[in-house]
Amino acid sequence: MSKDKAMLNAFDPSRASELAEADRALVARRQQLLSPAYRLFYDEPLHIVRGEGVWLYDNTGRAYLDAYNNVASVGHCRPEVVDAIARQASVLNTHTRYLHEGVLNYAERLLATFPAPLSQAMFTCTGSEANDLALRIARRHTGGEGVIVTRLAYHGVTTAIAEISPSLGKAVPLSPAVRAVPPPDAYREDAATVGQRFAQSVREACDGLLRHGIRPAALIVDTLFTSDGVFADPAGFLREAVEVVRAAGGIFIADEVQAGFARTGSCMWGFQRHGLVPDIVTMGKPMGNGHPIAGVVARPEVVEAFGREARYFNTFGGNPVSCAAALAVLDVIEKDGLQANAARIGAQLREGFRALARRHDLIGDVRGDGLFLGVELVRDRATQAAATAETAQVVNTMRRNGVLISTTGILGNVLKIRPLLPFTPENADLLLQTADDALRGV
Repeated sequence: MSKDKAMLNAFDPSRASELAEADRALVARRQQLLSPAYRLFYDEPLHIVRGEGVWLYDNTGRAYLDAYNNVASVGHCRPEVVDAIARQASVLNTHTRYLHEGVLNYAERLLATFPAPLSQAMFTCTGSEANDLALRIARRHTGGEGVIVTRLAYHGVTTAIAEISPSLGKAVPLSPAVRAVPPPDAYREDAATVGQRFAQSVREACDGLLRHGIRPAALIVDTLFTSDGVFADPAGFLREAVEVVRAAGGIFIADEVQAGFARTGSCMWGFQRHGLVPDIVTMGKPMGNGHPIAGVVARPEVVEAFGREARYFNTFGGNPVSCAAALAVLDVIEKDGLQANAARIGAQLREGFRALARRHDLIGDVRGDGLFLGVELVRDRATQAAATAETAQVVNTMRRNGVLISTTGILGNVLKIRPLLPFTPENADLLLQTADDALRGV
């Protein structure tokens, strides 16, 4: 991905003079105090001071409908989560080297949401750490080093995981033991054969690794392929590729940071849509609704050698406060029926965008599952020429009109729509109306 595409939805600091005086001052402070590696969203960056439910509020009190945030997935400042954090923090917060029921209670509740073979959990603070740990376990279990990812994958920011995250750009070169394969694109290629094509790409990657004396260790994918452009269908297409990597001696790691915790609506976990059981599952962002907890769930036989030989210790991973927050998230998902809500509202949004496609030729494809949508914009439906600049224009117009989404995809031409799980039909209608207005203005 070029630098230009990576920066499509980022603020250009050279335009700071166009901002209001207070925001110019904040941008200047950021430039002085923070690394230039930090980025701000949108042509006009937001100065957010408060969140509540599905809304964010700026420093003037203006409300923005949050249709992008996967961190506070059960709602900003969700009272049950806030209360759980405060109660536990007032009693004890320490590491996992002491006996404590909190981490065990959470592990039991979490593991109960998985297929039976996935029966052991390990906890970290971030999704990056979870993927790093999963990679260590995979390499120890298989004796291999090779990793297969998709062409624009993002899995995290540790050194090892940045080297398997092509979306970070050329400044972070891939490890020589990594092979990046084309994503399973059912829009630009025949949907009926997407599974076979993806499996063939994985087979070729495994063969290429072996020709260079590198044994495959793992295929790791975000199970909605969200950085690549959001590719969810047809359900089941992933199975053949998993069989291929296992036949080559590797294992399958399902990165559920984006797809997990009821977001797809059809399932609790994205991999379940494909009728398979991974060897390792990793989780992050929404696990504690913004409180730093992430984790790995694995088959016992996969983690056995690593557990026997390595001393794993994470000072804050699985601490009592984080586990209290994460338990509260599971309570809210269950109590409020948020998985079913994601299915209902997701269907409303997909239907709504397909109706918009009948009015706006710019919309080439609408895809996704539950409350994760990709809406691909093209300049010509016959040629599928990417409407990259127009996509950025739509996103920035919607931001000015009070609805927050983003972009994704190799060509930077996919609207990335990822609403919070408590979205209502009225919230969905507002999102669709705002998108309609923005598309009309292109």
